[in-house]
Amino acid sequence: MTNPYQPIPATILKTIDETPTIRTFVLKPEQEVPFLAGQFIELTVPGVGEAPFTPSSSHFQREQLEMTIMKVGRATSALFELKPGDVLGVRGPYGKKYPLERFEGREVYIVGGGVGLAPLRALFLALTHEIGKYKRILLRYGARTPADIVYKDQVKEWQRMDRVDVDLSVDVSDERWTRKVGVVTCLMDEIPCDVKTSVAVVCGPPIMMKFVTQRLLDAGFAGENVYLSMEKNMSCGVGQCRHCRVGPYLACKDGPVLTWDQVKGVEDPFA
Repeated sequence: MTNPYQPIPATILKTIDETPTIRTFVLKPEQEVPFLAGQFIELTVPGVGEAPFTPSSSHFQREQLEMTIMKVGRATSALFELKPGDVLGVRGPYGKKYPLERFEGREVYIVGGGVGLAPLRALFLALTHEIGKYKRILLRYGARTPADIVYKDQVKEWQRMDRVDVDLSVDVSDERWTRKVGVVTCLMDEIPCDVKTSVAVVCGPPIMMKFVTQRLLDAGFAGENVYLSMEKNMSCGVGQCRHCRVGPYLACKDGPVLTWDQVKGVEDPFA
């Protein structure tokens, strides 16, 4: 788009209820939004406001845009009232992409929690679209309960893919759950990849990211190879409100993807 600061209309084609509080919106923008995995857009609910979200669809799919969103506040509550045929505004993309060129030929170890799997899905789909470029993709994902797992059917498909290794956990199980029970770090007791050469990607609630990052560092991952989604406090998207400051960085402009080496000197980068 010629002016990334001007929202363009995007029609809701359909919605998908992922969990009781998380919904995927499939949008058809009037113009192509050329995002790359890791970048985000500003989504406008007319008459209510806007907020930043990272697309959850593949960046190889340009005609439609998918956003997986948790209902948590005023803008998202208004968004959840909309139906197919309603029109939103989108502007962007903003921020920096995952440096996929640095991932080539290596194992990619991805750890997500809760709705944090949404931006990771865009990365995962980009990686698997060109799976021949990467040695192996390992995905570890934790949710609060089995009902809170997003992309349930797709995760089952991912588990059957070649060169892909997927494992799940839940904090609280039910009678049908047969996999591990515990926070997502329970899936990291063994890390079946070469930690000295692999890259790791983490996205989820701040406390989860803090403990996952420590586990990765303890296992031997280099800080420059640990990529973190630092999008928690983003607002305006263009570096003006400065809510998203992480030490010397602004997540919306310098990130939201930052490495551990970039943020390790910050007093509490996950606050």
